[in-house]
Amino acid sequence: MASAENWLAEHGDALFRYARMRVGKREVAEDLVQETFLAAIKSREPFRGAASVRTWLVSILRRKIVDHYRKVSAARARAGEEAASLGDSSGWFTADGLWQQAVADWPTPPEILEAREFWNVLEGCLAKLPRTLASAFVLRELEGIEASALQQELELSPGNLRVRMFRARQLLRKCLEKHWFEIERR
Repeated sequence: MASAENWLAEHGDALFRYARMRVGKREVAEDLVQETFLAAIKSREPFRGAASVRTWLVSILRRKIVDHYRKVSAARARAGEEAASLGDSSGWFTADGLWQQAVADWPTPPEILEAREFWNVLEGCLAKLPRTLASAFVLRELEGIEASALQQELELSPGNLRVRMFRARQLLRKCLEKHWFEIERR
């Protein structure tokens, strides 16, 4: 088994991408990956090596994500109970306990599945890009880093960043047309 000192370098990016795809928020994904590494360090003695280290770490991360959603759900339930017991001073509910305004439509399970499948295809397409193009695209478009900050971080001129973004978008478009939009047309 690889030493714990190398886990972050070898598996950190993959774990972060996995968590980010499932929780959406960068900060939450980072926290979950950190919790995963802490749990792995605490339990590495019983790890028998029956699976790869990455598989083992992903299974720990999966449990951390489930725990995260349980906490969020419990906090929402507590907030709802507190609002009901206090007579709902928020103004969200009528005296009968009904919503003041209609709740927005939530995505259906097929919509959620389709979104998850899209992110899997996008992740695959990003993996096929040259690293310089993929990193520029992810940082700019998915992480929302401003162009000026990105130029400094990647040590690029404004023109070079524009060229990388253009090339990344073109290659992603071709890949998505092949692996996502053609599937939709069938």
